[in-house]
Amino acid sequence: MKPFTYLRAERPEEALAALTEHPRAQFLAGGTNLVDLMKLGVTAPPFLVDISRLPLDGIEETAEGGLRIGATARNTELAAHPGVRGRWTALSQALLAGASPQVRNTATTGGNLLQRTRCPYFQDTSKPCNKREPGTGCPAREGAHRDLAVLGHSTHCVATHPSDMAVALAAYDAEIHLLGPDGTRTVPITDFHRLPGDHPEDDTVIRSGELITAVVLPPPTPGTHSAYRKARDRASFAFALASVAAVLRVENGVVRDVALAFGGLAHKPWRAHTAESMLTGAPATEETFARAAEAELAAAEPLRDNAFKVSLARNLAVSVLNDLASRA
Repeated sequence: MKPFTYLRAERPEEALAALTEHPRAQFLAGGTNLVDLMKLGVTAPPFLVDISRLPLDGIEETAEGGLRIGATARNTELAAHPGVRGRWTALSQALLAGASPQVRNTATTGGNLLQRTRCPYFQDTSKPCNKREPGTGCPAREGAHRDLAVLGHSTHCVATHPSDMAVALAAYDAEIHLLGPDGTRTVPITDFHRLPGDHPEDDTVIRSGELITAVVLPPPTPGTHSAYRKARDRASFAFALASVAAVLRVENGVVRDVALAFGGLAHKPWRAHTAESMLTGAPATEETFARAAEAELAAAEPLRDNAFKVSLARNLAVSVLNDLASRA
């Protein structure tokens, strides 16, 4: 048994004050990831600050026509929200593709963004892992890496980010709103998660003592369609081998607006800027989509057992973009 102190915060300021007083404390919301890691011995926070009762669970339209999602909004509630299903379809699809109904009923928006990798070496405390213990090595590079990164990895880490939701948010250019000891700040989701580099222990740019308060989506451009598709080993309760979130607007057979993000390939949701640049203003054809996806994935550096992810991601992207173009 590893004892810890528990505090249920009633106000955001109370939660922040607790972390200031107890620097090794951690926030607890749904607990679907943190509690698992505590059971495995990956983390052992001496102080837990329960933020599940904070007034941060609202889902409401902004004055500009976007959507503000509270950090403690549950995944089930967000996926079923009529506005999300109708105007941000890929987000609803991504949420429903993740975990199980029981987990989605508990998991929160902020917790989903902050969940840790499911790399088996990170979760096994008998093995070295640079993410868990910096400087100990990355055995996954030569070991079991079939499910791990092909893009943006480093000699220090080949872990992938597990979130489905974050991939859809990346395609929608979401912003993360944070509250900390120094006040509030906003971070684009494409800058929120990090590639591993020399410091794989840092998953995000969140600062010590900061709390996610909301995720804000800009209003969708009229005429756009979106979708999320995921390839996995099982039909449910499995993490993505590769996934794609796409937002597309086609006029007269030409791509006018496009956003594309990959999941399951990197330490963060991978926004496909190269592919987007090639597609904008180009014919909305399968051939064009394939060339753009191949150009984006040319940067991949697969390991011994995961090269299949490159063609898998390419085919997913082409399939999703074709389907969206057919709706124009």
